[in-house]
Amino acid sequence: MISAFLALALLAQSSPAPQSEAPTLSVERPGDGLPRCGLGKQFHAGRRAALRESLGKGVVVVRGLAAPRDYTAFRQDKVFWYLTGVESADAWLLMDCESGRELLLLPDPNKMLESWDGECFDAGDKWVKELTGFSEVRSTRDAAELLKEMLGKSKDLWISMHPNLAIAGAADRAGPYDRARTKDPFDGRLGREEAFREQLAELFKVEPKDLSPQLNALRRKKTPEELDAARRSGRAGALAMIEAMKSTRPGIGEWELEGLMSWFQLKEGAAGPGYMAIVGSGANSLILHYGANNRRLKAGEVVLVDYAPELDHSVCDITRTWPVDGKFTPRQAELYDVVLEAQKAGIAVVKPGCTLGDVEAACSKVLRDRGFQKFVRHGACHFVGLEVHDVGDQRKPLEVGACFTIEPGLYEQETGIGIRIEDVVIVTESGCEIVSAAAPRERAEIEALIAQPGVLDRLDER
Repeated sequence: MISAFLALALLAQSSPAPQSEAPTLSVERPGDGLPRCGLGKQFHAGRRAALRESLGKGVVVVRGLAAPRDYTAFRQDKVFWYLTGVESADAWLLMDCESGRELLLLPDPNKMLESWDGECFDAGDKWVKELTGFSEVRSTRDAAELLKEMLGKSKDLWISMHPNLAIAGAADRAGPYDRARTKDPFDGRLGREEAFREQLAELFKVEPKDLSPQLNALRRKKTPEELDAARRSGRAGALAMIEAMKSTRPGIGEWELEGLMSWFQLKEGAAGPGYMAIVGSGANSLILHYGANNRRLKAGEVVLVDYAPELDHSVCDITRTWPVDGKFTPRQAELYDVVLEAQKAGIAVVKPGCTLGDVEAACSKVLRDRGFQKFVRHGACHFVGLEVHDVGDQRKPLEVGACFTIEPGLYEQETGIGIRIEDVVIVTESGCEIVSAAAPRERAEIEALIAQPGVLDRLDER
């Protein structure tokens, strides 16, 4: 999925106008229905320790999200999950950076609520300490008292000002949304983070500081647990993309491919979409973040599909483009081959010490040398992780364990042909690993897949 910021910047320059028993520890869906602690208590404890070391001194307070206001499944805030692994509503984290003291605050037991919503983490559950690794679990009723005690005479209070994000969320959308709402003369509400900051300042007579820069630096380099989740997310997304290719034919609705891929991602363990599905056929392939998905595919066109899952809070990001009737036309093939060559050029330069700018330059050189620069509408790279457009300074040299996308594209208005090819790569000691490589990119492989019967074909045969 294209970073809107990069796209707009480029356009401005170049375009014309559970149960009571203790839950098991698992990093995959175990199928037993019991609560989990994210990627395991060791992973999240390690993230907390690294953050404390980075901050040096002071008290950290981070709030998880409240229960949803509608009939949707609860999804935890990404920052809170990263530090705790807790996927339950109304939780708090308190930490003292110097002493290392950590407290997990949870709601009091509510059997009536659990009779409707199922097992929730609460302050009365004996298994929470073993599952999460917190030695102190207290009631959220005590939040103000405990925070006052931990602060003592200190004025160093750390909070996260990163916009709260659940599944399919990214700060480059949430931040502008919050700011626009605050400026709206008929609304004016503060963002959740700003409101929390103001309340803490009033209650404790301190000026809370934002821990986001330090936390974002930690998120830039993925741990082995995160890389494993990225690989599983990439595999789920790639297999769903393969099924979409097999089921493509003239007359299929864009929404049918979206539904098929969503089902297959869930089948492979995903929690849901990493971002909205982009299934653009014909002229819709020219719309960078097309989301209506309400048109039927027609022969002679391409369909551009940019859709991938979120699995264990790791978002993948995959785009493939293919011919609706199974064979690339000469012009489609010409544009496609140039985009693929550009992506391969970008992949070839990835290594520790290079920057995203180096990768961008390699992709751009191919498109420019082939004479297609006028069809370029966006940059080719962005970080990916907890968010589809993840945090990270794109100017800094890449380290082993960095994850980002390589997604060159060409968009020819006159012919209605939009081509984009996108994969997530992990920086390794000697180059990079493509986590979404199972989804084919070569034209011959794609055409062979479309010729095979897909799930939607089998359904229509019944």
